[in-house]
Amino acid sequence: MNEGVDKIWLDSYPQGVPAQIDAERYASLVELFQDSVARFAERPAFANMGKTLSFSDLDALSRDFAGFLQSRLGLGKGDRLAIMLPNLLQYPVALFGALRAGLTVVNVNPLYTSRELRHQLSDSGTTAIVILENFAHVLEECVADTPVKTIITTRMGDLLPFPKSLIVNLVVKYVKQLVPAFHIDGTIRFNDVLRQGASASLEPVPLSHDDLAFLQYTGGTTGVAKGAMLTHGNMVANVEQATAWMGPYLSDSEETVITALPLYHIFALTGNCFAFVKIGGLNYLITNPRDMPGFVRELANVRFTGITGVNTLFNGLLNTPGFDGVDFSALKMSIGGGMAVQASVARKWRQVTGNTLLEAYGLTETSPTVCINPFDIEAFNGSIGLPVPSTDCRIENDDGEVLGIGETGELCVRGPQVMKGYWQQPEETHACMDPDGWFHTGDIARIDEQGFVYLVDRKKDMILVSGFNVYPSEIEEVVSEHPDVLEVGAIGVPDEQTGEAVKIVVVKRNPGLTKESLDKHCRKNLTAYKCPKQIEFVGDLPKSNVGKILRRELRENYG
Repeated sequence: MNEGVDKIWLDSYPQGVPAQIDAERYASLVELFQDSVARFAERPAFANMGKTLSFSDLDALSRDFAGFLQSRLGLGKGDRLAIMLPNLLQYPVALFGALRAGLTVVNVNPLYTSRELRHQLSDSGTTAIVILENFAHVLEECVADTPVKTIITTRMGDLLPFPKSLIVNLVVKYVKQLVPAFHIDGTIRFNDVLRQGASASLEPVPLSHDDLAFLQYTGGTTGVAKGAMLTHGNMVANVEQATAWMGPYLSDSEETVITALPLYHIFALTGNCFAFVKIGGLNYLITNPRDMPGFVRELANVRFTGITGVNTLFNGLLNTPGFDGVDFSALKMSIGGGMAVQASVARKWRQVTGNTLLEAYGLTETSPTVCINPFDIEAFNGSIGLPVPSTDCRIENDDGEVLGIGETGELCVRGPQVMKGYWQQPEETHACMDPDGWFHTGDIARIDEQGFVYLVDRKKDMILVSGFNVYPSEIEEVVSEHPDVLEVGAIGVPDEQTGEAVKIVVVKRNPGLTKESLDKHCRKNLTAYKCPKQIEFVGDLPKSNVGKILRRELRENYG
C-alpha cells in the first residue's frame, strides 16, 4: 500500500466531497464563529426547554461572558476554564465566551466523582469553572485541593424567560430535589456574570492554529485520564472535514440537528456544535436523553433533519413507545459513533425512520472524526466508513510494518485533526505518536479494496482463547441478533483449559429468554472457540455518560 498512503478510498467518495480540505480557511474557532454570526445573525442557533437563541443572541451573550472573564477576572490567553454542564443553553454561551477570551476550555463530565474531578482540575491547572449547582456538592469536596479560584454557578432555568426560569429552578430544587446541599464561599451566579460582563470591555485575542482550544480528557488505555491537547488548528480542520463530508447533502441555514449526546463529549462538540454553527444550523439540545419517554415527546415537536448518537441511544429510542410515530420526513442524516453500531439496531432504524444509520469513527485524540460512511449508501454495511478528506489511514502489525489490503492490524491515522499530544505527558505522547505524525489508535482494523475501514476491536479488549484472537464486538453483534436480547456485553474470563473463555452479560428484552436458547443461537452463528462458555442475565449494563458500555467495569463486576 506504499507506506499506507495510497488513498484508495478516494474512488469511493460521494460526488461533491473533496479529497482535501482547506485547513487554513479559519485561523481559529473564534474566526469561524464570527463568520457564522455575520452570515446567519437572525437564524436560530441553539434551542432548549422551549427557548431559542439566535446567532446574534449567542454573539451578544458570549461577548458578555468573555468580557467578564477578561476584564473582571483578568484571565488571559491560554488560561484554563472548566465547563461542567449538561446540554443547556449556558453551555454554548460559556464555550464561545471562553474561546473569545482566548482561554483553553476543559470539558468536564458532570457525573464525575470528587476524585475524578480533583484529578482533572489539578492536572489541567484550571483556575475557573462554570458548574451546574446540581453538581456543586461534588466540587465542594475537592476544590480546596485544586488551583480553582473562581466558581461560576448556574441553575437549569437561568437562561429561560421569566417566569419559566423561576418555575424550572424551583421545581428542580424543591420538587424534584435534584440539588444536593452545598456551601462554597465566593461563588458567582452565571446571570450576574452576564450582567457584569455587559459593561466590561473585550479586547480581541489574536489566535493561531497552534493555540490550545481544548484540553479534552480521555481515559486512554491506562485508565488514568489524560488531557488531549486539541489546538484551534486541529478543531478547525475537523470541522472542515465533517462539513465537507456533509456538504452535498446538507444546506446552509436549513438544518436542525438533535443533540442528545452531551456537548462536553468530543463527538457532539465537533460534529454537532461546531459543524452546525458553521453551516448556520440549529442545535436542538436534549438535557436528559436518559428519560427516553420525555426524549421521544420532544422529538415529536421538532422537524429535525439530523441526529447523532451512540448505539445504545438509538436502541433505546427504538424500544420506546411512541418513537415509531415521530415525523421522520425531513430526516437526512443519522450518524452513530463512540461505539460500534450493531447491525440489528441499524436495520430497525432504517425500517422505522426510512433513513440509513451511518457509522462513523473517531477518537478524542483526533478531534474526533477519522472515518464516516458515505451519505449515499443504501444500507448499513458494517464498516466505520472511509477516511475523511485530508486524512491518511494505514494498518500496521506489532512490528510496525505496514500491512496490505484486507490484512488485520492496528489502525494508524495521520491528518491535521490529530492532537498536539497529551498535556504534560511526553512519555504517553511518544507511546502513541511516531515522528512522522502517525497516531496509533490501539484499535484493530482492516481496509478493503474500496478503502472502507472495518473495525475489529480494541487491542486491550481482545480475548485469547487457546491462542485464538476473539473480539468482543463480534460476539456482541451475533448475540444482539437474537430477538429476545436487549443489550449484551462480552468479556474474557479465566479458564483452566483454554486460558481465557468468552462470557456474555445479557439484558433480556423478553423475560422468557433462556441460556439454552442463547447457547443454541451462538453455536449456529459462531465457531466453537468463540461461543460463550458463561452466560449471565442482568438488569442493566454499566455504561458511560454517553451510553457506551464500559468493558472495564463489565470485567470488574462479572469477570
